[in-house]
Amino acid sequence: MYHALIRTHHITSRKKVARLKTAAKTHQCFALLRSGGIPGVMYVRGNDRSQVQKWVDTVHDLRYKDYQLMAPVAAVSDSTAVKQAATANLGALEEVDTVKEMGAQMELRGLQKWWRIAMGFVHE
Repeated sequence: MYHALIRTHHITSRKKVARLKTAAKTHQCFALLRSGGIPGVMYVRGNDRSQVQKWVDTVHDLRYKDYQLMAPVAAVSDSTAVKQAATANLGALEEVDTVKEMGAQMELRGLQKWWRIAMGFVHE
């Protein structure tokens, strides 16, 4: 299982979100977006490293303002997170409205420590 985290200035374009949803389905990845305001945050996870990288490349190609790859594609290291990830819908995209909700989703997936470090909220 591999994942990555992207931060942008904002995610408001429904056309771009539709393209990300199509890319998630095409590349069999699960994507979680914090959309509708500032900042925009995208978490992606999948079974195949190259497929996750293709989804990340799709985001980059959409030329989001202030695109930052906060955590490049890497293996999910926590075994709890891997178990949680296996149960999520690959090929799906979900959206949340706030960074707080995004953090709660990361906690549910056993990724709270990774999330907080990647976002720069805490240092290792």
